[in-house]
Amino acid sequence: MPVITVLEAIRDAMREEMRKDERVFIMGEDIGARGGVFLATDGFLSEFGGERVIDTPLAESSIAGIALGSAMSGLRPIAEIEFADFIWPTINQIVGEASKVRYGTEGKLQAPMVLRAPQGGGVRGALYHSQSVEALFA
Repeated sequence: MPVITVLEAIRDAMREEMRKDERVFIMGEDIGARGGVFLATDGFLSEFGGERVIDTPLAESSIAGIALGSAMSGLRPIAEIEFADFIWPTINQIVGEASKVRYGTEGKLQAPMVLRAPQGGGVRGALYHSQSVEALFA
């Protein structure tokens, strides 16, 4: 078994899912030509094109909301928030909306989506790029 980093495993998993299912797309800040701040999507734009690798503005609530709407309409979004420190604006979209879709539609709709948010002190990002917010969603 090859030894790979967590980042390589994430990249491989996303690439595998995008190759398997044309409904899967990735959206987030700087994920296109730049390949993401940690290069998790490096090479994705050239492989999958701009319709499936979508750069977004710095608007985390919108990223989560668009991912939710896309998921409800049958797509399989992977939405990336550049740093977990900026997950706060997404809370209403995730907790207030996405978590209630199945119940609120009596099972008629679902919202299968992935929200990625790199976190922790390993990047030495100081005050606004090092929070660990996983307890919000546990």
